[in-house]
Amino acid sequence: MRTALPRFWMALALGTIAVSCASRPGLRAGQHAAEFRKRVVRNVRLSYLLFLPRDLASRPAWPMMVFLHGSGERGDDLEAVKRNGPPRIVEDRPDFPFILVSPLCPKNEGWDIRAILALLDDLAERLPVDRDRVYATGLSMGGDGTWALALAAPRRFAAIAPISGVGDPESACALRSVPVWAFHGAVDPVVPLREDQEMVEALRACGGDAKLTVYPDAGHDAWTAAYGDPALYAWLLAHRRAAAR
Repeated sequence: MRTALPRFWMALALGTIAVSCASRPGLRAGQHAAEFRKRVVRNVRLSYLLFLPRDLASRPAWPMMVFLHGSGERGDDLEAVKRNGPPRIVEDRPDFPFILVSPLCPKNEGWDIRAILALLDDLAERLPVDRDRVYATGLSMGGDGTWALALAAPRRFAAIAPISGVGDPESACALRSVPVWAFHGAVDPVVPLREDQEMVEALRACGGDAKLTVYPDAGHDAWTAAYGDPALYAWLLAHRRAAAR
């Protein structure tokens, strides 16, 4: 009698489950493929610096550049974003030929790619942005973010310039239609040179347009030389988003 009672209840439970499943339309026993779809809405908040060219009204649409800073600038101080790269350059260059957006990453966090894309959408709606000439660049953690941003939305960008960053070579083929110019220091002690080398090699293997400039004497700071070279900006401006993806 001690063993019969548990078996009875087990049989009753299994029978209940079978009846329950049978009474719900669309359910069937066994393992099978399924798909989940649901619209998920979340609130995002980003502080950012916005630079507008002095002669903004002189043309109907302008190229837009998004710049992602490194880990050392994270926090709540927007002034820190001006330490390096384009946000520093535009302080003395009112004729900088881009609308420049430079978001601030909160302390101890990484780049929120979805929030940045939402910010770019908002700016493209409100400002005279040439949607075929949107570019992404960044340094160190921002170099990682540049790769990630382009991989998340390759159809959005006309060209990208990651500096001292880490990408995902296994996903690189998604960027085969996005021109890439990467920069790295040969003796970088923080992010090994091979990180950008592997991304560029993977892109070339997919037929992508990718090149890498290596500064032989530079450590982690490859951005001072890269952003100080007018050729970078001319190269970006020479590219438009591909018509067919």
